Amino acid sequence: MMVGIRYDWQKAEIQAIYDTPLLELIYQAASIHRQYHDSTKIQVCKLISIKTGGCPEDCSYCAQSSRYKTEVKPQALLEKETVVSIAQTAKQQGVSRVCMGAAWREVRDNSQFETVLEMVREVTDMGLEVCCTLGMLTTDQAKRLEDAGLYAYNHNLDTSQEYYSTIITTRTYSDRLHTIDNVRQTNVTVCSGGILGLGETVDDRVGMLHTLANLHPHPESVPINILSQVPGTPLENQPDVPIWDVVRMIATARILMPTSDVRLSAGRARLSQVEQALCFMAGANSIFSSDDKKMLTVTTPCPDYDADREMLNLLGLEMRPPSQRPQKVASPTSTTR
Repeated sequence: MMVGIRYDWQKAEIQAIYDTPLLELIYQAASIHRQYHDSTKIQVCKLISIKTGGCPEDCSYCAQSSRYKTEVKPQALLEKETVVSIAQTAKQQGVSRVCMGAAWREVRDNSQFETVLEMVREVTDMGLEVCCTLGMLTTDQAKRLEDAGLYAYNHNLDTSQEYYSTIITTRTYSDRLHTIDNVRQTNVTVCSGGILGLGETVDDRVGMLHTLANLHPHPESVPINILSQVPGTPLENQPDVPIWDVVRMIATARILMPTSDVRLSAGRARLSQVEQALCFMAGANSIFSSDDKKMLTVTTPCPDYDADREMLNLLGLEMRPPSQRPQKVASPTSTTR
């Protein structure tokens, strides 16, 4: 019997799912995953840092904040031709989604945004899904991105509303939800998830999933990131996240949001093939891969195309082709609470 999609999850229900004995939890998540997805397909994504460093935000985990002394040196917005060339190489390697990230607090209506719109148009014209993560944006800016062909917009919640101000003080949780609302006024899909290893409690993890699972509709994409401890940031000495916690989060997210893509994102480089296989069994159906062993910056390692192709072949998994542009959705009720 097909499991239904809900938007009225209670925290106690989510806690009970998260606390399910691990192997039973994986089994339940794997069963639901197969009802809504082809379990033999994994989407391989490429993340391009189109504007690196110098961000005024104080996100405690981030190498690109101007407030911390890290290895990342600020760089200007990449040339459009450079981004298009990187995307072309990624497509040749089987990548079906290219994500463009800029270290901005928010999108500004200037020549740089015009250049980003051109990047989106040209990479979309290659037949790839294009996702952007550019910080906060207005409804009008979201509509301009939609007109350029943007497939998805990433804006992570990072953690629970209660713990959020411990990690970031330069914007609020409501700011995050407001940007998601603005994207929902368009045909652009939403990518929103969080980070494990920030010093959060299980209650915080449950709280973040509660917020995501009660958005209507659910984010089409839910990245589960594992903290990469960056020297020079306030979280540089955080302990590694146990693999079992990662698997629990992926499985719980899969059960709560059956139709969403659950993305095993940052931090995957330190997981073995066996550990990654557990994540796929638990419902993850997307990874980020690279040609230079870097995900976003020099401080965030990422497995390369050859290693990932070897792993997918070993597990009998195939790279998923790009999806068609989603149809226009009716304006949902506001996500902001």
